[in-house]
Amino acid sequence: MLKNYIKTAFRSLLKNKGFTFINVLGLALGLATCLLIVFYVFDELSYDRYNTKADRIYRVNMDLKYGGNTSSFAIAPPPLSAAIGSSFPEIESTTRIIKSEGTRIKKGNENVIEDKVAYADPSIFSVFTLPMLFGDPKTALTEPNTMVISELAAQKYFNSTDVVGKYLHLVSEMADFKITGVIRNMPVQSHFNFDYFLSMTSLASSKDQNWNNFAFSTYILFKQPGDHKNFTAKLNTLFNQHFGAANYAALVKSGNYIKMNLTPLKDIHLQSNRQYELGTNSSITYVYIFGAIALFVLLIACINFMNLSTARSANRAREVGVRKVLGSSRKSLIAQFISESLMVTLFATIIAVLAAWALLPLFNQISGKQLTLSAQLLGWLVPSLLVMIVVVGVLAGSYPAFYLSGFKPINVLKGKLSIGFKGSNFRNFLVVLQFSISIFLIIGTLVIYNQLNYIQHKDLGFNRSQVLVIKYVDVLDNAKTLKQEIKQLPGIANATLSGFTPTSSLRAPDAVFTNKTPDAKNALFTEIWPVDEDYLNTMGMKLATGRNFSAQLTSDSSTVIINETAARMLGFANDPLNKKLYRVDGPGKPVKEYSVIGVVKDFNFSSLRDNITPVVMLLGNDKGALSIKIDAKNMVPYVAKIENTWNTLSPNQHFQYSFMDADFDAAYRFEQRTGKLFLSFTVFALIIACLGLFSLAAYAAEQRNKEIGIRKVLGASLSTVIALLSKDFIKLVLISIAIATPLAWLAMHKWLEGFAYRQNIQWWVLVVTGLGAILIAFITISFQAIKAVLVNPVESLRSE
Repeated sequence: MLKNYIKTAFRSLLKNKGFTFINVLGLALGLATCLLIVFYVFDELSYDRYNTKADRIYRVNMDLKYGGNTSSFAIAPPPLSAAIGSSFPEIESTTRIIKSEGTRIKKGNENVIEDKVAYADPSIFSVFTLPMLFGDPKTALTEPNTMVISELAAQKYFNSTDVVGKYLHLVSEMADFKITGVIRNMPVQSHFNFDYFLSMTSLASSKDQNWNNFAFSTYILFKQPGDHKNFTAKLNTLFNQHFGAANYAALVKSGNYIKMNLTPLKDIHLQSNRQYELGTNSSITYVYIFGAIALFVLLIACINFMNLSTARSANRAREVGVRKVLGSSRKSLIAQFISESLMVTLFATIIAVLAAWALLPLFNQISGKQLTLSAQLLGWLVPSLLVMIVVVGVLAGSYPAFYLSGFKPINVLKGKLSIGFKGSNFRNFLVVLQFSISIFLIIGTLVIYNQLNYIQHKDLGFNRSQVLVIKYVDVLDNAKTLKQEIKQLPGIANATLSGFTPTSSLRAPDAVFTNKTPDAKNALFTEIWPVDEDYLNTMGMKLATGRNFSAQLTSDSSTVIINETAARMLGFANDPLNKKLYRVDGPGKPVKEYSVIGVVKDFNFSSLRDNITPVVMLLGNDKGALSIKIDAKNMVPYVAKIENTWNTLSPNQHFQYSFMDADFDAAYRFEQRTGKLFLSFTVFALIIACLGLFSLAAYAAEQRNKEIGIRKVLGASLSTVIALLSKDFIKLVLISIAIATPLAWLAMHKWLEGFAYRQNIQWWVLVVTGLGAILIAFITISFQAIKAVLVNPVESLRSE
């Protein structure tokens, strides 16, 4: 019996090739889109779960309000880790990690800049799952000037992984580090990813007992999964004791605070976007959005499948009548329809899996992921697909099966069976749902791209174009000579040495005071940038008042330039010049006085998600970066000249540079990728919705073929037939626009609230989307209308 059902189903599908093709294509496209999104979501949710103790690991955070600013840090004071470990019995272990920027390792005659470098406590191997291939994890980082490296790093420098006991010379540390362990390469799905772990005892600041210095990512491993409950209160009590009860009371009295809290390890990647994260995190919001899109696209595909199955089954009413006359039971007819539906679903699923596998490299390129069909993923994906095939197949086949099999044969054979388009409220609801989802996605995509375009073209208050940045020039003894030599090159407008650039990823928090006696009441929490006299001109920054630094004035070493936000928060907005600021440059050092000589116009140096914060610039000797303004559109030959100058003055230093506009764009790479994914999924959803409309238009034309034939005989034109078929559909599209537009506006307005600087939703986005949806629907319907008009009326009226 089953074999007969399958054979009959296969013949029926081949007999209606056009409908079968559209059905399989629509469902396969929806399933493939859904699968790709599922791969993405699965990857996002898997971060840090490779750690066997992940459910017991938490990171310590700092929230503070100080000097007019509110900040959220993913770092903590240096002595906190040891204090926690010795104070609370529920703690199994603690560990600290601090990223090292611009570490240079000697390889032959070249100094290679490595970015994936961090200092770590020896306990890192008891907290995190970092399998060690060679060496002893218990002793690997206990001694100064020791390091643990990954397989990749070992192969890079030694072409071998068994390198314990060998040395690497760290130029930036001016020391040889002994390799005491080699670990497996860290998984991509980790909120931090390093190839070099240096012993924490090698870092002088790790021994700092200053509880006001926030610098180290600090992790706690609890003995039991529930031990973290109520621990935040204990943590804050401990901090207050070491900070000083009187100091903390004064801090709170002045309207400020410092609070600690915990973030579960599993939540860091998706639910933590604090300052000084060890890596770039994602957002749980986008996981929810893409998960909803996957559900919606799959829903659209399934709706199409059901609608098209219904449309095709209406043409088989006579077949059903004949079968019933010949003795087929209702049960066998239901089984026949469901068998056909299951077969189509199976074909579509096979094609979808192959399509998703083929598109995975392109999807990785767009999303920035490194997705693979892992055994863990396939372990639940295969059973899920099998269940989906059964569910979708049965649901899609059940409506026509139960509906048609319930009619009396005599009515069917006499042509009295009517399955009109207008009569199906449920089918109309499905059409509205399909187009509402598609319109929602189109509006969302346009808003995202509009905001990204706004970000890329916004006046930031500095000129980031044609600025080449060479980082970590502090290793050079002749950095100032290099700057002067480069400034003399033709086509070079200017150059500057500075501690930070407006696009720097890492900057240190600090504070200035309006009184010689540092106190929370007269403090401004700010960033302090060491710059030189060419900084403002190279960056294209404008002074609101005052003057620039001068290399000829030795007194300028005790002057500062502040931005407009700092002037406003300090109360200097009306008369800022010659006002005094005070700063403590490290524990135990005397208070130094500075005079304000200028106010630079506000410029965006952080994400446009955030408001501009205070900046204080001082004339310093920090040579962290050399920024070069190139005065030419074709920068290639000038980059070569700069590199030649670099190689002449620094023959053993690797020439590594970037362009400031590219550094700026990198900060919004996540939004750019999200926009591309949104666009891709929207296109797929729209295609699927159009296939559904196409199928329903075909269904409507089939149901009204006799009416169309009569109208043609009476002289109806093509436009009349198009209007006849499109009227009801256009009404449904208009309803979809009315539903989706306000919902999309609310959702995208909420998304835009995440940006302090944003482009409001433009009216044309809503209008263009609505008109586009109507036009697409009209074109899709017109195709079926033209097809219906071309049919000879004799064929339509033959049975009358």
